[in-house]
Amino acid sequence: MTATPPRPLERVPSARTQGVAIVTAAFGQNLILTTVTTFILVYLIQYAHISTDGIAVVTAIITVAKIVDAVTDPIVGSIIDRTRTRWGKLRPYVLFSAAPVAILTALLFSVPDTTETLKLVFFGVCYLLWGIAYSACDVPLWGLIGSAFGESAARAGVVSRVRAFGAISLGLATLGMPLFAFALSSAPATNAQGWSRAVLIAAVAGMSLYLLAFFFVREKPIAEDHARLGFRQLFGTLFANKPLLLVLLGSILGFGRYIVQAGGAVFVVIAYRNEAYFTYIGAAIIAGLVIASFLTPVLLRRSSGRTLAVASSLIATVIYLVMFLVGFQSLPIVMVFIFLTGLTLGVFGVVQATMIADAVDDVERRTGVRNDGISFATLTFVSKLMTAAAVLVFGLFIVAAGYHEGVHITAAMQQTVWLSITIVPAISCLVSAVPFVFYRLGGHPETLR
Repeated sequence: MTATPPRPLERVPSARTQGVAIVTAAFGQNLILTTVTTFILVYLIQYAHISTDGIAVVTAIITVAKIVDAVTDPIVGSIIDRTRTRWGKLRPYVLFSAAPVAILTALLFSVPDTTETLKLVFFGVCYLLWGIAYSACDVPLWGLIGSAFGESAARAGVVSRVRAFGAISLGLATLGMPLFAFALSSAPATNAQGWSRAVLIAAVAGMSLYLLAFFFVREKPIAEDHARLGFRQLFGTLFANKPLLLVLLGSILGFGRYIVQAGGAVFVVIAYRNEAYFTYIGAAIIAGLVIASFLTPVLLRRSSGRTLAVASSLIATVIYLVMFLVGFQSLPIVMVFIFLTGLTLGVFGVVQATMIADAVDDVERRTGVRNDGISFATLTFVSKLMTAAAVLVFGLFIVAAGYHEGVHITAAMQQTVWLSITIVPAISCLVSAVPFVFYRLGGHPETLR
């Protein structure tokens, strides 16, 4: 986007209005993200009738697309940081990314009834484009949070509400989308057409809410004499930000936190032969996420972000190990463990975002450069890598187990999948704690939250 002459300043909504708008926008955005990440494998296996070999291809497509998408996030962020418009550098991308995300989300759940090869090609193209479009809507939203709410404690409160209502959105999608798809199927049982209609409506509604961030949130103005940095300078400031890089490394290593979300819907079919049981698993993790998200700002007033990141990772490790030893035979007991992992994930999600925002503020104080776009692009970058790794690992376990629609489910198959959602996350959380131990701001021991 080219530079435009400044216009008279827009009226700045109150901090409360901006907070409500950003939380509502994130709620709508999360509705779409949750629908895609939670139900895409279920849709492809159960309703698009992709075979076991096809699911192996799907897993590869999702992994490659996520990696490509993640690599483009910093590029999107650097483009945002170089943008100058009458609306600022972040808000234009909020405005113009909404429609593409809604359309491509609907297409992902509208795979044509044709040969499997064409189904996979259609899905692959749509998924790649969806990832790029989602980057263009996710990066500026997080950048707005860092820019519009400059004080660390206030920003932590906004991030916690974004995470909490994101979890509520996760709950509504997890619990409601299967019922919505059934209601729109016009048949005795849920079918592919029902899913297509349900996802289309959810995508339009979600992106409509997302647009509130454009209309009711204002970013921090850029000084008129602030030079537009080149790509090399922007990436230079990024790679020189050691605290930020440590957060990113710790986050990526903790990809196992997302395996339950990525594969839970398939797991309940294998373990309990009942897709509806995912409602209970989803409710358990959502309850943990919501409680932890609201609680974390209180914890941040008593402890550092670094301490909470390390503690949540180590506690999660223990929970997953005990969960493995107890087994999956009792669904209520599994739900208790899933709830506890949701608590640790909720704490980590809030702390992760606030630590990145604090690292951005720290670099601005030391260098005079504020690079919201490229810095918060790293947040979406690692989230996508974590999701891609989770989907890849779970997909490999599914292939190793030999599961596909209609197959006879054996005890060995169940145990293989159980390993993927307990032992893998335990190891992942353990190693992810290490980089956070070395997190420092301004070259001194951490004092900021």
